[in-house]
Order: sequence, then structure tokens, then C-alpha cells
Amino acid sequence: MSASVSMPLGGVQVGSYDSYEQAQAAVDYLSDQKFAVENVTIIGSDLRQVEKVTGRLTLGRATAAGAAGGAWWGLFVGLLLGIFSTDGGGWVGSVLSGLLVGLVFGAIFGAIGYSAMGGRRDFTSTSAIVAGRYDVMCAPASAEEARAHLARFSLRG
Repeated sequence: MSASVSMPLGGVQVGSYDSYEQAQAAVDYLSDQKFAVENVTIIGSDLRQVEKVTGRLTLGRATAAGAAGGAWWGLFVGLLLGIFSTDGGGWVGSVLSGLLVGLVFGAIFGAIGYSAMGGRRDFTSTSAIVAGRYDVMCAPASAEEARAHLARFSLRG
């Protein structure tokens, strides 16, 4: 079935909510009422990117983050190489060598990466795409039943 001008992707709107959690709770309520939720779609509208600044990025923080990432990779490589060791001492040596080499190279590359930025982005952040509104859509044949259920859901509080 393809979408058309008269019927958008997902069907017709049976509810609209300010957060994804509210829309999810509405669909969960429909499921609890034994409604055929395979006919339901949640569509986020008015998308925007939100970037939360988490802190200042310094040479020390960039070097430490690079060292930590490098240490994990070094540990992984050391464990893989340690599989082929014939004795316990060789296994421990492989793991510790991999960890140390990864830590050093990670720190070096972290510092080089920070220096290459030239002060253009001296902060750390996390990004998320959020919608301004979440519409619960339903197949037209079941829309009235879904609206009736969601009306009772909204009265619950």
C-alpha cells in the first residue's frame, strides 16, 4: 500500500502527544485493550537537533580520552594475541603489552587530533534529534475504535 495525499504514511491521526513517552504509553494502552497495534504508527513531526554542551575540551582531556580509547583497543588486540600463547606468562605479557602500546598511541593520536582542530571546537557535547510533536496514526478501518480507546486513556490522567 502506498501513501497518497489523502492518506499519509501510517494512516489517519488518532492522537497527538508532546513527548515520545506519552505516545508510547498511548500505544501501550491500545495494546492492553487488545487493539490490533500492528495497524498503528508513531510519527514524530517538527524535528530539530538538540546539542547539549557537556564540558570544555582541553589538551589534557583530549589526550586522556585518546589514551582510554587506545587502551581498550590495545587490550582487545592483546587478548587476541594472547590466545596463541603457549604459557600463562606469555598470555599476561601479550595483554599488558597490547594495553600499554594502545594507551600510548591513543594518547598521542588524541593530542594530535586536538591540536589539528586549532581551537575551532573546544567543547564536548551530545546530540539528539527530537520531535516537537508525536502523532499516533492508525489504519482508517480501525481509526474510530482507536480514538475511542485513546479518549478513555486521556481521561485516566
